[in-house]
This record gives sequence, C-alpha cells and structure tokens, in this order.
Amino acid sequence: MKRSLRILFFSVLVLSIAAYSAFSAEVLRMATTTSTDNTGLLDYLAPEFLKDTGIELQWVSVGTGKALELGKNLDVDVLLVHAPEVEKQYVQDGYGVNRRQVMYNDFIIIGPPSDPAKIKGKTVKESFISIATKGAPFASRGDKSGTHVLELDLWERFGYGQPEKENWYIQTGQGMLDTINIAAEKVGYTLTDRGTFIKYEDNYKGNPPLVILVEGDEALFNQYSVIAVNPVRGDHLRYDLALKFSDWMRSDKVQKMIGEFSLLGKPLFVPNAK
Repeated sequence: MKRSLRILFFSVLVLSIAAYSAFSAEVLRMATTTSTDNTGLLDYLAPEFLKDTGIELQWVSVGTGKALELGKNLDVDVLLVHAPEVEKQYVQDGYGVNRRQVMYNDFIIIGPPSDPAKIKGKTVKESFISIATKGAPFASRGDKSGTHVLELDLWERFGYGQPEKENWYIQTGQGMLDTINIAAEKVGYTLTDRGTFIKYEDNYKGNPPLVILVEGDEALFNQYSVIAVNPVRGDHLRYDLALKFSDWMRSDKVQKMIGEFSLLGKPLFVPNAK
C-alpha cells in the first residue's frame, strides 16, 4: 500500500513539474502575415520551436502593414513578413533590426477557368491591362499587406495608379483566403501568394473554383524575412528570444522542415536563408 502511494505521489509530482515547465515557458510574441498562418506553416513549426528552445511562440496573423504597426507600437517582439521595400524602410527608420531572409514563394494571378479577361499565359502587365480594359472583377485585399503593397506597385508601374474608383475593383479589407473566396463569388480575379492558393486548392480537394492563370513573371517573386523589433525602443521587448527565433528559422534543420512542408504534394515555401 505504501509502495503504491509512493508511486502515485511520484507520478503526480512528475506531471506537476511537466505542467509547471510548460506553463512557465518563455513567450515570444510575433506578428506575421496571413499566409504563414493560413497555410498551417506556423502550426507545423511552433511545437518544434518550443521543443528545441523552451520558448512558446505566440502570434497574431495580419497583413504585413498591420504587422509592422504592431512592431512599431511595441506590441510584439519579432516580425515574419513579406514586403521587402517597406521592411527596409522600417529598419532604416529605426523600428526594426536584424532583417534576415528565411524563405520565399511567388505570387500568382488566379481567376475563373472561363477566363473572361483572356489573361491566361500573359505577362503580369498584359494581364492587369486586360482586366482593367475589360472591367473584369478584381478583388484586392486593400489592407496594406505585402500582397496589397505589391499589387498597388504593379498598377502604378503599368500606368493605372490604384483603380479604387472603378466599379470592377473590389477592396475586401480581408485576409488572403477570404479575398480569394470573394473573387470566386464575383467570378473574378485576384493576386495571391502561391502558398495560400495551394491551401485554398487543398480545401477543395484539388478542384477549386479559381485556377492559376498567370505565373512565373520575375515581378512576382515573394521574399519572407524575420525582423526583430528594435530593443532600444522598449525595455519589455524580448530581443534575446527574437534572435533565438531568427537563428532557429535559419538553421539547417528548420530550413529543411520549411522545404518539406507541402500540401497536395506541392511545396508551399522555399527556404533561402543566407
């Protein structure tokens, strides 16, 4: 009887220590883009990060513009974002430090298989001009995300500015998956990152309402980087944990994990830490 009680006491003690250790794990707060969350990449990586470092990763998924604002407001310790020119200015302005590339994918233009604007196989420039000329529905995220920043840059490059007053141009103010769904409802087009599209495709068992029509243009490259929030701006910032996360994301082990992360047999991101 005494032996059984000792075993029971020991078991409870072990469980209590384990629970306390999990509860007392250091916490790293991150703001990231919707694509890293929607695709399931962070759900795949976070448990391994906790296992390797004892640090619990907590994140909020928003557009890159909002993520950078959260860093500027000192609400998070680290960022995982994908708008390179905006990020570089952010670092130059003193809000972030140690911007490091970790992975990439590409942007694509998707639309209905019927392709009313006849853009399939065209360049991005030809596609945007055709959509605008024919007044085909185009769903824009309209949220200052990395995808929205690129889209606005493309319209500007092609001489349109932002076609916000056109009735065919729909600003959703939503994340990428929601914007894709709105484009599908309107039998229209949108610009998306490939990773989120593959997730969308997987949701429909490989037979989605919208399909890839334009891809492979060099203007559609999509780089993701980790940026630590500048620690001189707040004593509460966990810069040490942010650097551990950045180093961990760039390690051989995690770069391999990123490269192996796939849906429908298709990789969603390509590791490219330097």
